[in-house]
Amino acid sequence: MGFTYSAAQENVVELKSKEEYEACDVNNPIKMYTNGLDNVPLEEEGIRYFASGKPESCKNGLRLHVEVQPQAKHHHISAVVTSEGSAGATADAPASPSASTRISGLSYLLFVGILLCHLINQGL
Repeated sequence: MGFTYSAAQENVVELKSKEEYEACDVNNPIKMYTNGLDNVPLEEEGIRYFASGKPESCKNGLRLHVEVQPQAKHHHISAVVTSEGSAGATADAPASPSASTRISGLSYLLFVGILLCHLINQGL
C-alpha cells in the first residue's frame, strides 16, 4: 500500500490501537512515514491504523484503517481498506510469478510466430 503526500506539509503515522485511531491521538505512533512517497508492506493479517501526523487533519478525516485478510490457498493477498466518509475498497496483490511466466511464454510464442510469417513473406 502506498501513501503520496507533500512531505513539507504532512506526514503519516501508524497507530497501535483503535482507541488512538478514533481519538486521533498521534502522540505515540508505532511508525512514522515522512518522505511523501511511502510504501507500506501488508504482509501480516490483522487491522492496522494510519492517520495524518497532524491531529487537526486526522480529525478532519485524513485517517484510515486497513484490514489485511489471511492468505488464500492460491497465494493471493487481499487487503480491505476503509476510510472515514468513504465506502470500503479491495486492493489485490500483484499476480503470482507463475502467471507472469505464462504471459512471458505466450509473448515469446507470439513473437516467434510473427517472425516466421515475416520470413515466409520475404521468401526466405
